Amino acid sequence: MAATDPITLTSDQPGRFSVIVNANDVAVMGVRPQWFLAVALVPAGTTQATIRELFASIGRSLVQIGAHLVGGHTELTAAVTQPLVVGQMLGLAETGKFVTTGGVRPGDIVVQVGPTPIEGAALLAREAADLLGGLDPAILKAAREALDRPGNAVVEQALSAAGLGATALHDPTEGGLASGLHEMAGASRVCLRIDRESILWFEPGALVCPALGADPWATIASGTLLAALPTDLADAALSAFSTQGHPAAAIGIAESGAGVRDRESHLLPWPDRDEVVRLLSRDLSAT
Repeated sequence: MAATDPITLTSDQPGRFSVIVNANDVAVMGVRPQWFLAVALVPAGTTQATIRELFASIGRSLVQIGAHLVGGHTELTAAVTQPLVVGQMLGLAETGKFVTTGGVRPGDIVVQVGPTPIEGAALLAREAADLLGGLDPAILKAAREALDRPGNAVVEQALSAAGLGATALHDPTEGGLASGLHEMAGASRVCLRIDRESILWFEPGALVCPALGADPWATIASGTLLAALPTDLADAALSAFSTQGHPAAAIGIAESGAGVRDRESHLLPWPDRDEVVRLLSRDLSAT
């Protein structure tokens, strides 16, 4: 199995983001990520020390998930204004079996593993720190450190879910939890009926977002896993996640139909774009 993704939203730790994001994409297929290639494009004038730290960050992140750097390309170019890393992660489905985003069946229970938005909280707290002075310093610190605690990797959670009988897996990223649910529903051709009160929110993210006028439902959600499980396996899976130290909750059920609705049948909007992208693409000082 293979996945590739460029890191463009931030110039902070692009190597780390590249490893984790691509590892998550392979892991949600139920396959352990093993081999990584990185194309690193950096602006002319970038120092050797900066490039060394970029690859040191890649190395540390690969150790974290148990994968190895096996190739790639590095280039100084005027085509970019900040370091850009395009990663490719590979994994081997030794049994030939894998999980898809589109495997949800009517009657399956939708489980959220890990709170949201983790990555969005970290990006906004770092990029818009000057506008968040009204928040508790402890909340801001937790948001800035969210990539470490609780972290945005879902590799072990996804592999565990696959072993527990998940029919479908997805890691919501751009567009947040709302987009992730719509992508899962659309790929599976089902309606997802979601209980808004059951959603697991990452408190620092849930506070940083409204402070900047952002919707946490539509804020980049790496660090959260969506899993669909047959009804008879859902309780055991929730118990297993708890034992493993991964907060999890049943947040809905799949039905015949299309789209994503709440318990009152109100449609959950599919965001036009991610809130971090929206905010960082304009002058935040105007918010």
